Amino acid sequence: MDRRIDSYLKQMIDEDRLSFFEEVAAFAQKRIAPELLTLEREHRLVPDGLLREMGDLGLFGLPIEAEYEGQGGGQLELVLMGLALGYHSHSFAITPGAATSLGSKPLQLYGSPEQKRAHLPDLARGRRMFVFGLSEPGRGSDAANPEVTATKDGSHWVLRGEKCWSTNARWASHVIVHALTNPDGRPGYRSTCFLVPMDAPGVNYSEMSGKLVWQQSSTGSIAFQNVRVSESAILGRPNEGFKVMVTTLNGGRLFVASLAVASLAFALDRVRHYAQERVQFQDKPIGRFQRVQDVVVDLDIALEQSLTWLIHATKLFDQGVLGREQAAKVKVECSRVASHLMLEAMEVCGGVACLDEFGLMRHHADLFVTRVGEGSNRALKTQIAQPLLPNIKDLLD
Repeated sequence: MDRRIDSYLKQMIDEDRLSFFEEVAAFAQKRIAPELLTLEREHRLVPDGLLREMGDLGLFGLPIEAEYEGQGGGQLELVLMGLALGYHSHSFAITPGAATSLGSKPLQLYGSPEQKRAHLPDLARGRRMFVFGLSEPGRGSDAANPEVTATKDGSHWVLRGEKCWSTNARWASHVIVHALTNPDGRPGYRSTCFLVPMDAPGVNYSEMSGKLVWQQSSTGSIAFQNVRVSESAILGRPNEGFKVMVTTLNGGRLFVASLAVASLAFALDRVRHYAQERVQFQDKPIGRFQRVQDVVVDLDIALEQSLTWLIHATKLFDQGVLGREQAAKVKVECSRVASHLMLEAMEVCGGVACLDEFGLMRHHADLFVTRVGEGSNRALKTQIAQPLLPNIKDLLD
């Protein structure tokens, strides 16, 4: 099945990056697509062998500097990877995606020289992963005020509480824990990020069961029972964990947007080919009906618009000039449009769209995560509204 997205990307990115996208897309077509149905039906996570192959491709080291054995790329390479892998499977895309944008990126931005030397080379090669511990059972959108606490005890800190919805928890060697350290501090200066080994005494991980989205992705709950860490475990500066979190999520939202756009690209290709193959009413293809054509055209317009905006925003991010409201808007709109048009695509295809082997139902389910992951769309709209309504001091009231 030829991809419409390729023709648009040729107009938006240089030849080297286009070659990278095509290489990853070819890998996904050859190695991931044939495995998906079996993995889904057997309820298995991404196999270790494919993790190693993605590591050999350098996908876990895309944004890591060459001095730490990475590829030296930027957010644009991550987004292109999301588009290439997400076309078939969000689960496969988010595995290296979260490992880089949520795992190694905070270390790159805020890690000490010692922390970088100790971890980045292995992270770049895919020999280990970091998981970002942010969401909690009682804290979702209000991530700035974590319930996990870290209290000072002599020269150490003691962590207590639980994180959930932690992507890649099964494979993680360390978890970056966003914990409350200064409850009485001013907003934005109440928390600290800690780098904690997953095998440290008192750290307990369990895979979250019953999940019907991103089914090949590891999603874990991580509990901390009096976990003691030293000052050297602090990532960034004490009581500035909010800064680490916000900076990390900006890039993560662009990556999540790339998954939504990838689903949109898949739906367009699936529907336009099906509309030419499926015959009804005097043995003519259903693509001759204007209502079917309307859906195909709407998908194509949305793909070009979403992709253009996403690539532009990602380039601004790599230049260091993308505001967090802009990143939020891209994520909100790409996920919203893709979710709406996916249903339209499924209606055109009818009952066959319900079959797992057809692929649309997988994308329909996975698109839900793009609406609530990296900040729910409902909460992000409040963030987007703040610069538009500057005279309202607190939009949350």
